[in-house]
Formats: sequence, C-alpha cells, structure tokens
Amino acid sequence: MSETLAKYLPEYAVKPAFDLIVANQVHLKIVNERQTRHGDYRRGHTGKHEITVNSSLNKYRFLITLIHEIAHLVAFEKFGRNIKPHGDEWKFTFQRLMVPFIRPEIFPGQLLPLLTRHFKNPTASSDTDTTLSLALKQYDKENDKSYIFEIPYGSVFRIKNGKIFKKIAVRTKRFECIEISSGKTYLFNPNAEVELLPGNY
Repeated sequence: MSETLAKYLPEYAVKPAFDLIVANQVHLKIVNERQTRHGDYRRGHTGKHEITVNSSLNKYRFLITLIHEIAHLVAFEKFGRNIKPHGDEWKFTFQRLMVPFIRPEIFPGQLLPLLTRHFKNPTASSDTDTTLSLALKQYDKENDKSYIFEIPYGSVFRIKNGKIFKKIAVRTKRFECIEISSGKTYLFNPNAEVELLPGNY
C-alpha cells in the first residue's frame, strides 16, 4: 500500500497517511475520475470501511481528499452515525487530522497560508473555497478547459454533463449563466472549469 500511495501523495505525507489508513482499518480504492466527487466514504454491509479517491487528482488534492474521507469515518465512529456529514463534529475531526500535514515538507509554500485559513472552518468541498481551489489547480495536468471567470461575457461553453450555457453577468462572487436549451439561469463559482465553444447561439 505504501508503494501505491507514493504514486499519489507528496513524499513526506506517505507514511503518516498510511498510518491513518492502517489505524482506522480503511479499505482504500483508487478509482477512475468521477465527475461529481473527488472521493467517497461508506461503511460496507460487512462493516468494512471503504474509501475511494479519484486517481486523476494532483498529489495535494489527493491528500486533502483522503484525509477528508478518513475524517468522515473517524467522526462517525466517535460521535455516532446520526451526525450531519459535514457538521461541526466532522469539521473538528478534519481539522485535527489535517493540521499535522500542513507543513512545508508536504505542501508548497504558497499553499500553506491558504490551507491554514481554509482549515479554520473547513467546508464540505475545497472547491467552494475559490482561492484555495484555484491555487490547487495549478498543480493539475494541463487540459483544454477554461475557468469561467476567464472567459468573456457572451461566451458559450459546455460543462462536464454536456449542457451548454452562455455567460451573461456577475452576481456578487458568482457568474450568472443561461442554459441554452431551457433558458433557465444558473450561478457558477468563478473556478468552475468549462469547455469554451466557438460561434454564437
């Protein structure tokens, strides 16, 4: 398992992450990318703790996702199964598990202050922390996608599920876009990755 983790995690995170996996009897699966989530935790019908993490994540996001999911397991075991999935008990647990990893041997210097700020009150997904999400995405493999904040107003774009939108306005921190097929208005976070389409609709 350590050899496998070494392919996906920063070097100095491998041993402490492996120790957490062993201590909590985690059955870890590294899976092909899913569009809707970075990772997942569930307790199987046999009682086995199963965690999946997307193989496509960069090593820093992989680490955050792995600890996020282990925090679900630990919080449920400690506080009971009736707690909210991303409530105070999970936040407290995620903070406690993640803090030992927030150090310069593991994360690049520019990420450390962003992580420190984020983990004062962690959210259900680091993607909703736009500043941190954009900083983490610098370490992704290059692709042909654009961030929605980068494209001009009036641009037409496609999202992962195939739906097509036009960017029309900004509302506070998010961008207002119209779905071409339905005419409905949706709000997008600035760090949403989209495929820019040619031509007008």
